[in-house]
Amino acid sequence: MRPMPDSLKVPLAPTPATVATAATASAKAGHKGLIWLVAAAFFMQALDSTIVNTAVPGIASALAVTPLSMRSALTTYVLTLAIFIPASPWLCDRFGTRRVFGAAIGVFALGSLLCGLAQSLPQLVAARVVQGLGGAALMPVGRYVLVRTIERKDFVSSMTTVATFGLIGSVLGPLLGGVLVQYTSWRAIFLINVPVSLLGMYLNRRQMPDYRLTESRRFDTLGFVLFAGASAMLLLASEKAGGVGEWGKVAMWSAVAVLLGFLYVLHSRRTEFPVTDLKLLKVRSVAVALAGNLFTRLGVSGMFLLLVLFLQLGCGWSPSVVGLMMVPQALGAIAVKWVVNRLLLRLGYRRLLLGNTVAVSLMLASFTLVGPQTPLPVIALQVFAYGAFMSLQYSSMNTLAYVDLDVSHASMASSMASTAQYLSMSFGIALASLLMEAFLAGHEPAQYVHAFRCSILILAAMTLAASWIFSRLRKDRPVNARTTDETTSV
Repeated sequence: MRPMPDSLKVPLAPTPATVATAATASAKAGHKGLIWLVAAAFFMQALDSTIVNTAVPGIASALAVTPLSMRSALTTYVLTLAIFIPASPWLCDRFGTRRVFGAAIGVFALGSLLCGLAQSLPQLVAARVVQGLGGAALMPVGRYVLVRTIERKDFVSSMTTVATFGLIGSVLGPLLGGVLVQYTSWRAIFLINVPVSLLGMYLNRRQMPDYRLTESRRFDTLGFVLFAGASAMLLLASEKAGGVGEWGKVAMWSAVAVLLGFLYVLHSRRTEFPVTDLKLLKVRSVAVALAGNLFTRLGVSGMFLLLVLFLQLGCGWSPSVVGLMMVPQALGAIAVKWVVNRLLLRLGYRRLLLGNTVAVSLMLASFTLVGPQTPLPVIALQVFAYGAFMSLQYSSMNTLAYVDLDVSHASMASSMASTAQYLSMSFGIALASLLMEAFLAGHEPAQYVHAFRCSILILAAMTLAASWIFSRLRKDRPVNARTTDETTSV
């Protein structure tokens, strides 16, 4: 008998189990590509947030300004992120996550190009604002898409992967910045973002899902202006706090910031869709996550800027060697990232964050023992341990805001978490540089060592105070063991 032609063969109907397996495999493959895309965006943004640190003395010399005056180039970028991040949920709902994410990468690339072409500090600051406009949507949109796409039981592990790349970017930034500024030009630290951004825009079209609301809502313009104004006034006040005869202006700008913040609280209560929904703070885990994030980062965000200035100007190390000393932090972070989920399952958020915040403050204080004669391996070991504890801290804080929320609140929670993160980073960098400036009696190496030690002690005390915030969490419950019906309503 002749075999039946292939064209006449009827394929066997797949069983339900086969269909489910194929669908699961397809979903996991798609999710893997999405996770890598978001991780790449986090890496690029984190890299650019820290790559300037090691290059600060070199850029200051090229632009004929003092190293500590370069803080405006650092704080302006992260403040722009904080101000414009609250607009990302509305943009996603109006234009879709794929279009917003792609546009954000494009604007970020444009800002990077302008930074590389800047001829003065004001031009660099303006270009950093453009960078911040693009970067403002990268992290919240990425988190939002992961919350919408990844199953709850896999969310912490997915965010751990993404956060790992973000942390690696923040640590490799100083190394890459030091190498580029020493062997090429400081402009290269910004121009390298352009080809990476082009690759990101290509991947965005292939991997990014397009979530949006079918019915668009009005943007909370008044709330956005009030929130942005309060944030900008606070940073402006902190920038001028160390100036001679500036305390009158500092008091005035601080008062304006408080007034604008108070007006925003009143406005948000009367608005159906506020730019930042303060009602989410009724959920204790959200309130603790945002407050703990704010005060922890206020103490630690400026640490590596101070360490770079201390090692370069106090110890006389080259930019590339100083950048190399940041690598152990990445190794420490990687060493513990893959056990974060297990530790949370075993200890819970309250015990882990409470104990780890104390450990972070002690690690900060230990850097006061470092001096020009300290052996390099000892400093490397300290940086490694600090990176490990900070890795636990960031991963736990970044996921705490979502554990008690339904997916319908994921976009707003992501926006608020990112805003708190970057507000605290901008204020933390400003605070650290102001402390260094206050304790700096001159520009001799020994004076930089003294100023570094005094500043670090104060920052360590502030970080220790943040542990009280995490003690306000309720008794620990198993992580990832709750159903959607058990989530807290708002």
